[in-house]
Amino acid sequence: MIHVEVVYALPDEQRVFTQLVSKELTVEEIINHSGILELYPEIDLKKNKVGVFSRNVKLDATVRDKDRIEIYRPLLADPKEIRRKRAEQAKAKGNADPVTGGKPNELRKKA
Repeated sequence: MIHVEVVYALPDEQRVFTQLVSKELTVEEIINHSGILELYPEIDLKKNKVGVFSRNVKLDATVRDKDRIEIYRPLLADPKEIRRKRAEQAKAKGNADPVTGGKPNELRKKA
């Protein structure tokens, strides 16, 4: 038997389910055994990614003692799109380096 945690985080709360399970169980079986799917019906293991300590794993993976199984929610915004918009705003305001598009480098020689 091993100790594992099943974790699901929402913007306003985090739920942690600590369990003692057989070491032969898969990630999917442990999640089903935890009861988290009954509390949060919005979790769909076909859509939501899962991981162990921030590393994505498949549902048929096995875990070790004291592992933390995390169920991830979909992103609300694409991080690349947010960075692109922020860079465009900086260029429009004149706060961006004309060559790199990033923050101005004060040490750079002026032409």
